[in-house]
Amino acid sequence: MTFKEKYGSTALVAGASEGLGAAYAYALAARGLDLVLVARRKELLEETAWQISTKHGVKVLPVVCDLADIDATERIQTAIGNTNISFLVYNAALSYIGPFLSTNADTHTNIAAVNMVTQLKMLHYFGGKMAEQHKGGIVIMTSIAGLQGSGYLSTYAATKAFNRVLAEGLWYEWKNKGVDVIACCAGATATPNYINTNPAKASAMQPKEQLSEEVVEACLQKIGKTPFFISGTGNKLVSFLMQHIFSRKQAINMMGDSMKKVYRIVD
Repeated sequence: MTFKEKYGSTALVAGASEGLGAAYAYALAARGLDLVLVARRKELLEETAWQISTKHGVKVLPVVCDLADIDATERIQTAIGNTNISFLVYNAALSYIGPFLSTNADTHTNIAAVNMVTQLKMLHYFGGKMAEQHKGGIVIMTSIAGLQGSGYLSTYAATKAFNRVLAEGLWYEWKNKGVDVIACCAGATATPNYINTNPAKASAMQPKEQLSEEVVEACLQKIGKTPFFISGTGNKLVSFLMQHIFSRKQAINMMGDSMKKVYRIVD
């Protein structure tokens, strides 16, 4: 059975204009799926949509939407009409790097809105339809940062922990309903957003950055086989050490110290 036969003909990628989201879009188009691409930056989104359609000959509908808006899911539903979405990638995420109190509360609530609230609403709507049809696949992006408390990335890391636990719960609930759910846990990935943060090297132990395409291909090969996986050998090793060798307190301290070095934070 091909990927398209198993998961249907149309995928929706949230957070799709560049980086991991665009890599998912290209990979799914290469597998023959039509696409609905959602992001807030109109010109970049439309350019990505055009390039994918031209390269792979699939239908691509760009939907410009700010996923922090309370009605984002409803606006997406209106934009796509009767299009049946049978594969969903929720890659969209906001983050803030720095001391928790150095930005206003709205920053943190916007992160929660994009990373959790809109995700919940989209999973409820699109995942519900997949469960009714007994066919579908869902990828929820999470992060190494969410495997323990991560100082100076506290809110983002907390949402990524939420994403993982939610995906694992839905994997169990929907595994007998024909819907595969996977939490894809990525470490440092060479996306434009990551590169723009100008990270320094924290230590020799820090895993090598992965390419977006590496993460995506690994995930699309893993879906249907496991509820959760960590992309990249280096990330797997660091995760093992942080969760099984070091104490929880040590892991949290190491993560916070690493963030201070990588982003040159003075608190």
